[in-house]
Amino acid sequence: PGQQEWVPDLRLSHIRRLKPPQLSSVWRNMVLALGIEGSANKIGVGIASSDGTIYANPRKTYITPPGTGFLPRETAQHHQEHILDLIKEALQTANVKPEQLDCLCYTKGPGMGGPLVTVAVVIRMLSQLWNKPIVPVNHCVAHIEMGRVCTGAKNPVVLYVSGGNTQVIAYAEGKYRIFGETIDIAVGNCLDRFARELNLSNDPSPGYNIEQMAKLGKEYVELPYAVKGMDVSFSGLLSFAETTAREKLAKKECTREDLCYSLQETIFAMLVEITERAMAHCGSKEVLLCGGVGCNVRLQEMMAVMCKERGGMLHAMDDRYCIDNGAMIAYTGILSFECGDTIPLEESTITQRFRTDDVFAKWRNNQNT
Repeated sequence: PGQQEWVPDLRLSHIRRLKPPQLSSVWRNMVLALGIEGSANKIGVGIASSDGTIYANPRKTYITPPGTGFLPRETAQHHQEHILDLIKEALQTANVKPEQLDCLCYTKGPGMGGPLVTVAVVIRMLSQLWNKPIVPVNHCVAHIEMGRVCTGAKNPVVLYVSGGNTQVIAYAEGKYRIFGETIDIAVGNCLDRFARELNLSNDPSPGYNIEQMAKLGKEYVELPYAVKGMDVSFSGLLSFAETTAREKLAKKECTREDLCYSLQETIFAMLVEITERAMAHCGSKEVLLCGGVGCNVRLQEMMAVMCKERGGMLHAMDDRYCIDNGAMIAYTGILSFECGDTIPLEESTITQRFRTDDVFAKWRNNQNT
């Protein structure tokens, strides 16, 4: 009371945007790649160069009616309807011709089988039509590398939070090591399913609509706090929140806004706790937020407070690059391509369970030296 409110100094994305080049000679010293992302309900195509410049990044989102989620078959059909138009749009926006591309990158996994297969089939077709090498990309690692190039973070502790993943990550000995994660459902899945309980709209996303309702909440409803060492659990919390919502709303003991506020505060406190513990273990002064839930402003505020108290810095992005997009696949693919990682057509498969720590990040060794 009586003190000026502290506003966190968030480092938002500052990707450089160059004027679309007219001549291929602009890239004679750089690698240029096209990347396709389609692991969940978003299909995106990006064109990026090895200096981190994003030339195009269009995407489409499969949005279902309120109270429902998205299923693999219908999501794949959505991607099939839009993917070729997005490729044309990306090439036109970047003013790039296929012959100017050095490689084609795609999401190998993790993700939903049907949507991933759609992307893999298209990348094979383009590889044969344009005679370009294929580079497989881990979706989780792509989020991290997009965050690093956007914010300038050097060697941060990473909190990767999305609809399908919740992990606390740090780089060590050639790989992105997972220090803590969810032991059941992901944080984004928890928020999405609670939004269905409240029959909230899926446009633009259920998590975003929960965030807006939470801003109007006034009363905190106590919910289970489930941190288990470096791991977190959301399934029991979700069940309790759903039951509480039905009972309290029927008796008018709270509002939907109060429930959204309480759920966010509880979940985000859990995530801040395990992230701070990872910072202490690694001796890091940087935190990078990435993944779709990472653009939640309240999560950024809470994480920024923790970083400030530890004398550290938070690196955060907005929805352009936090949410699934093709540019992150293109840029991360370039990092692999420059290390000589390409695959033949017959190996361009998908892996639904593709762990973050399964990837050997060769480019990090090169950057360190």
